[in-house]
Amino acid sequence: MRAVTIPEPGGPEALVWAEVPDPTPGPGEVLLEVASSGVNRADVLQRQGFYDPPPGASPYPGLECAGRVAALGPGVSGWRVGDEACALLSGGGYAELVSVPAGQLLPVPEGVGLLAAGGLPEVACTVWSNVFGVAGLRSGETLLVHGGASGIGTFAIQLAKAFGARVAVTAGSAEKLERCRELGADLLINYREDDFVEELRRVGGADVILDIVGGRYLARNVEALATGGRLAVIGLQGGARGELPLGRLLALRGSVSATSLRARPPEEKAAIVAEVAARVWPLVAEGRLRPVIDRLLPLPEAPLAHEVLEAGGHVGKILLTPTGEEGDLTAPRPA
Repeated sequence: MRAVTIPEPGGPEALVWAEVPDPTPGPGEVLLEVASSGVNRADVLQRQGFYDPPPGASPYPGLECAGRVAALGPGVSGWRVGDEACALLSGGGYAELVSVPAGQLLPVPEGVGLLAAGGLPEVACTVWSNVFGVAGLRSGETLLVHGGASGIGTFAIQLAKAFGARVAVTAGSAEKLERCRELGADLLINYREDDFVEELRRVGGADVILDIVGGRYLARNVEALATGGRLAVIGLQGGARGELPLGRLLALRGSVSATSLRARPPEEKAAIVAEVAARVWPLVAEGRLRPVIDRLLPLPEAPLAHEVLEAGGHVGKILLTPTGEEGDLTAPRPA
């Protein structure tokens, strides 16, 4: 098969489209013929040499994909060759074929095309496990999403609104904030012009904050929490170190958590995937959630996809496809 490889860490040019050995599904695994793969910040970190795959995972980037079942490993039930599916991966999505544990496979939701489904597993599992699992967002509470126009952000807005929460977002332009408003965001904050701490204090603080920035925002996020607020850190775009104001956190009876998906054992990933299938996929099928796709590019153009991602001008997910086909990326808009 062909895959995007990383012979040496570096810039986008370090991504090389090459012939590599075909993967073989092991016990409990399914082989997918990839139709599309989502591009994520973790892929950039891997390309730069800062985020190695976990032991035993594919060396190629790509943490989510959609495709058709090409083969079943020993002991797999519930799937047949030819079935359409999307998958949460530990790596290997930037390829024509990928092996994935069957527990990390999801059916393509009703009303979503196969290509668009490649941008769902990572965002859905990340948002569900952090915002609702770790942080326990409840109906009537306020969620602050940093990077509201990102793939994570666009999905978090829709999911939180579907569960009855109020949503505040930060973004760096009026155009991005307008896209967030269209998805249901209630409070729009341009981080280049406004202080998100002051804006959140005006509405009583955030009960939950989903943060992709990390160190640079750590102290300010705590200041923006409501009493009993929960900060969930899922990214380090603003650095890995920051000052934690423990006095303020104690006074608020607040909490800070930090998690990632990639290094979790398969059984933990399978549990999250099962919850997403039961609690989130029905909302997608009803049209209350939709994948927000910025563009679809051929897999050999992965360097361009990384340039677009790092430039930060996109809204939603960037997808890669091995065939270069455009396909139908339309999906139901939220009701």
